[in-house]
Amino acid sequence: MKRKLRPALRALAWVAGTTLALSAFAKLTPEELKKLDGPLTPMGAERAGNADGSIPAWTGKVLGAPAGVDYKPGERYPDPYANEKPIAVITAKNMAQYESKLTEGTKAMFKRYPETFKIPVYPSHRDFRLPDAKYKAIHMQAARTTMNESQNGLRDFPPMAPFPIPKSGVELMWNLRLAASLVAEDAIYDQAVVYPNGNLVWGKTTYTIYAPASSDVFDPKNPLNSKSFFRNTTILPLSDRGTIITGYEMWDQDSVDNRRTWVYNPGTRRVRQAPEFGFDQPQGPGGFRTVDDDRLFNGSGLRYDWKIVGKHEMYIPYDNYKLMDPNIKYAAMLTKGHENMDYMRFELHRVWVLQATLKEGYRHQYAKRVLYIDEDTWNAVAADNFDARGTLWRTNYMGTLYAFDAKDFYATATFYHDLISGTYYADRLTNEGPMPALTPNAKSVEGYYTADAIRGAGK
Repeated sequence: MKRKLRPALRALAWVAGTTLALSAFAKLTPEELKKLDGPLTPMGAERAGNADGSIPAWTGKVLGAPAGVDYKPGERYPDPYANEKPIAVITAKNMAQYESKLTEGTKAMFKRYPETFKIPVYPSHRDFRLPDAKYKAIHMQAARTTMNESQNGLRDFPPMAPFPIPKSGVELMWNLRLAASLVAEDAIYDQAVVYPNGNLVWGKTTYTIYAPASSDVFDPKNPLNSKSFFRNTTILPLSDRGTIITGYEMWDQDSVDNRRTWVYNPGTRRVRQAPEFGFDQPQGPGGFRTVDDDRLFNGSGLRYDWKIVGKHEMYIPYDNYKLMDPNIKYAAMLTKGHENMDYMRFELHRVWVLQATLKEGYRHQYAKRVLYIDEDTWNAVAADNFDARGTLWRTNYMGTLYAFDAKDFYATATFYHDLISGTYYADRLTNEGPMPALTPNAKSVEGYYTADAIRGAGK
């Protein structure tokens, strides 16, 4: 790894490096905006299906729970596609005929686990939608949204898809950053590191997020739009029990680091600011993943150069309701080598491929990242991470589903695979725990995410 530059030199580096990108940046024209009411969906995806019909046209006909689904807010989400069977099962033996639609990481998984790894392919669906107010906000702000000089902040941005027609890698990265921000997420997530011999090390954490800009009714004048708040408390492992991390992202700041974080240490019973929290700091049991691995990528994109590789039809995790099913126990899901693929669901969708290459003078565990971003939701659903030697090191899958009560797309169980050691990490597990609350509650207030709040909560 290269030595990190001094702050003054680093600042000069990013100013010089962004001059060309900034000069090329242009807001959407009126003609481009009209596409969001025509060939493109309100989020910027292609409205039409593909030539052979294996990807259907977007209908956006379902808001909330589908008709005929027995659901009450607060309950587990019934799987609206529970009666469907796989239309194909990809294995190491027949992988060649599907290879053009597989991520590099998926191909590597077939190579490493030829006897057990498989991809069950189900019919594709594109019927769920967001509230009209969010679509209106995207359309209203799309011609106004700008990045600051560092490209590490936004101004005049909507709750989602600030660049519905992305023209650069950094614009696509911003769509990804805002995609996972439900207005509220209050959950207890189980975590597990699964070693090649099947042994497990457990983690458990509370996970609370509040993103005011993502409210169903977008208010462009709300001063809290510029922040997204987070607070986590470690329950397991016992060595870290009681550690609390809280803070917020600032979306519109001219800053090298737009995250503010405080940590409560139960050993000293003190709260300290953590200015370096983020990027590749180890996170979770055993420090298996990085802080910015959460939901495959989050936080500042400043350490990377971003490039759109293209858009392709690919088999990706989708409509993963089984991953929250309380009838599926962890012992059955967390098998040796990789998660039990019988509980995974893959569909064929169009995917943006976004490549991040580490900038000169910066450090990170991952020298290159490739993120696969669903065109309909802007969520990353798979990621390939490379080490400094250019070796594919980790490949990750994020389960997603449509949350009926939140009327939004939600990241459920996520799996991080170390292709070198054969260990994998399962995050955001809820099958044997309480149902996450994905609508605003008493914790959806700014005061819950302050240093004083965690000082009072620490024990």
